[in-house]
Amino acid sequence: MKHLNKIHSNFSLNGCKFKSINDLLSSSESISEGVFLFLIDWFHADDFIVVQTSGSTGKPKTIKIKKEFMVNSALATGDFFNLKEDTTALLCLSPNYIAGKIMLVRALVLGWHLDVVNPSSHPLDGHHKTYDFCAMIPLQVQNSLLQLDRIKTLIIGGAAIDKILEQQLQKLKTRVFATYGMTETVTHIAVKQLNNCRTNVTSSASPKDLFWQAVETPFKDSFKTLPNVFISKDKRGCLVIKAPKISDAPIITNDLVDIIDSQHFKWLGRYDTIINSGGIKIIPEMVEQKLENILLFRFFITGLSDKKLGEKVTLVCEGKAQSIEKLQIEKVLSKYENPKQILFVEKFVETNTHKINRKATLKLI
Repeated sequence: MKHLNKIHSNFSLNGCKFKSINDLLSSSESISEGVFLFLIDWFHADDFIVVQTSGSTGKPKTIKIKKEFMVNSALATGDFFNLKEDTTALLCLSPNYIAGKIMLVRALVLGWHLDVVNPSSHPLDGHHKTYDFCAMIPLQVQNSLLQLDRIKTLIIGGAAIDKILEQQLQKLKTRVFATYGMTETVTHIAVKQLNNCRTNVTSSASPKDLFWQAVETPFKDSFKTLPNVFISKDKRGCLVIKAPKISDAPIITNDLVDIIDSQHFKWLGRYDTIINSGGIKIIPEMVEQKLENILLFRFFITGLSDKKLGEKVTLVCEGKAQSIEKLQIEKVLSKYENPKQILFVEKFVETNTHKINRKATLKLI
């Protein structure tokens, strides 16, 4: 493939351009060990990269991803967001995981000017540059709200975005998108615009406005797929992804979805977290969405063993035990969704990518 083992002539890393691969490797070693090690792998003769999954939905594992697929993913993101040569971008995620690795590939392939900073919960502190593009996890976004005007387009992944944060994003000029994807899909295969959404574009709209109309989601809370991504559901109601440019075989997920049309779907929750309470099936993530505006601390819904019901809906909260206004909860939940038990854990267990590790947290109880 023509993009492999090459450096785009416009590419720069932390303000430096490079005459050769060896020159780039030598310079990257002083920037970040993770960046250096990835670039060593990227320019190696192997046609694949070994990547570790985050472990948010199971045990972390290592998988092989073809470099060709990573290039295709980078090209798709560039086309979708109209990010051409000389795009300025910030890498503030760990290069040890797919989201950080693919930012490096995008820059190398598309000819971006990429700055790398150490991954932290406050990625925009300590410098004042502006960027065309950046990817963050929700925690980083929450801690950077007053600085996000320095980023034109921001994608958020790695964990769910709560309603409070989404409301805060409405005040920003930055175009912000939630992403749907996983390591196996080489990061995102679909995005959902979170702010600056429009329902109509006039005939006098500029080409740029028409572009943004093309990428924004016309259905509330739905994801729009990138080009060459084909979606369907299996018998369980879970998303099946066919994307020949990034995967040799269909990817069968455990994500329950509502497919709206060939390009749009709504994410409902995880098949492997469904609670069967007295024969009634409850999707925890849908219950959590209803509680987001009521509970101002971290929490999750789970099913715990119950002799009568089989499983009982349980609300697990982070922090010291406190009284919770049950009447408020009952107003937004059905009688089947209403928690039969409320538990407190002082501190949730997290994965390496700062997602709540529900199984490990429950073991603390």
